[in-house]
Amino acid sequence: MNAQDVAAYLQSHPEFFEEHAELLAAVQLTSPHSHRAVSLQERQMEILREKNKGLELRLADLVRHGHDNDRTQQRLHDWQLRLLAEADSHALPYAVQDGLQQVFDVPAVALRLWSVSGQYAHMEVAQGASEDMRLFAEGLRAPYCGANGGFEAAALLERDDIVSLAMVALRVPVRAAEAGTDVQGAAFGLLVLGSPDPRRFHEGMGTAYLAQIGEVAGAALNRLRD
Repeated sequence: MNAQDVAAYLQSHPEFFEEHAELLAAVQLTSPHSHRAVSLQERQMEILREKNKGLELRLADLVRHGHDNDRTQQRLHDWQLRLLAEADSHALPYAVQDGLQQVFDVPAVALRLWSVSGQYAHMEVAQGASEDMRLFAEGLRAPYCGANGGFEAAALLERDDIVSLAMVALRVPVRAAEAGTDVQGAAFGLLVLGSPDPRRFHEGMGTAYLAQIGEVAGAALNRLRD
């Protein structure tokens, strides 16, 4: 019999150790921690302790992520309150832009809008959106997170040390009947967040909060559209 045969036999005959209880005390194993001989029961306890340590580490990691999510949710709530409290439509784009930079501690934030009504056309945020930028935003079906690969929109941040970016298209809010579907309104703006830290915005990071930020900003700035 080989080791697999022995293991299969013991699994299919759990009564073996009941019938040969003396083996439990007689079998001696080497502990990987102390390198001394221990009984089978002691080795089982060591295995259980190791499993418990692993579970404790996983639980601590889940708790940490939960706290991080709570902080992010609170920051998102504070930013939304700031937008709701802004009565001046001319100041609203800067409440979006500056609020994100301050509340979320983002090193650089820029915003560009197009198709705005005439009374807002003179504003800085309504200037300099090229046709390529508009097409890029329209094709951005989900937030982009990753390296700054020389994107035209990165120049809006007016910094030379930006190495990671997050870009979110601002879209016309969909009707309530279409909420939760794949239907997306037309893009009328682009929100750009940048950092000199290459890990601040990276491929593979979650984008749920960024998507919410884009939806809220789009809904708030929709009043500026033509």
